[in-house]
Amino acid sequence: MKAATFFDGTEWRDGVVELADGRVRLRDERPTPDLPRIDGVVTGAFTDHHVHLQLVEHGRLSSSRLGRVVDLGGNPQVLRRLAVRAVAIDYAGAFLTAPGGYPSDRDWAPEGSVREIADPDSAAAAVTEMAAAGATRIKVTSNSSAGPVFSDDLFRAIVRVADAHGLAVVAHAEGVDEAQRVVRLGASHLAHAPFTERLDDDEIAHQAASASWISTLAIHDDPERAIAIDNVRRFHDAGGTVLYGTDLGNGPMPVDLNAREVAALREAALDEAALLRALAPVDPLDAASALLLLPGSSPAAVDPLDARPLTPADLKV
Repeated sequence: MKAATFFDGTEWRDGVVELADGRVRLRDERPTPDLPRIDGVVTGAFTDHHVHLQLVEHGRLSSSRLGRVVDLGGNPQVLRRLAVRAVAIDYAGAFLTAPGGYPSDRDWAPEGSVREIADPDSAAAAVTEMAAAGATRIKVTSNSSAGPVFSDDLFRAIVRVADAHGLAVVAHAEGVDEAQRVVRLGASHLAHAPFTERLDDDEIAHQAASASWISTLAIHDDPERAIAIDNVRRFHDAGGTVLYGTDLGNGPMPVDLNAREVAALREAALDEAALLRALAPVDPLDAASALLLLPGSSPAAVDPLDARPLTPADLKV
């Protein structure tokens, strides 16, 4: 048993780590002064808020530093059957798109992963289907650079029926004015930080008060990468919520914490505290949570990229 400083999702606190049933567990208990202290700080495993599990070797997640992933586009019946040891899987189910819209024409889109929505009735049917399949959010595509997008009225209709099911709408917005439009129409999350164009400061302020952005900065090359990083920097400065996400499955990348995405978030001026909030560690006090050890003398000195699993060997005195 050792004392430990841990991150509870909001702040750093002191607790006790111990070995229980062969696994390291964290207790929310003030350590006694004589208890030896673990060398480093403890968090739950991290969250990737944008993945596509059908496009990667998802079994490799069990040995990664990710404790939760959010799938934003796949076959809902396949996704509901996936299970990865010590990793929580949330999913949106199928992409909802306009007839002929992105990604209905993409070879990479798994069979059964797209629903083309033509009217409010088909919108209601698709959202109800996703909810019944266990979706925790709805994914809508609005990519005017690649094909047709929903009208304002139909987008609003999707938001209304999603809201009736208690599901937030996450939008892939691409093309001139699409990021601005989908947030005005009720999307609460952008699947990608805006990369088509630089948003003006008034729009940044509006978005910071209205929506969260999932980063996915490292999938871009310049000039889109530079545009996205500049938007994220100003969005974060305006108080907006930035969530770490990689679009895992979009080209080669580690099935783990992505160093290129972390570097891009730092380039967007997220300090270590903001970066850790973006990584949204799972609750370390949950008995099912995997725990990570971040070497460092204090929370201010740690680097998430140095994180490794906390093991029984770390409790030896």
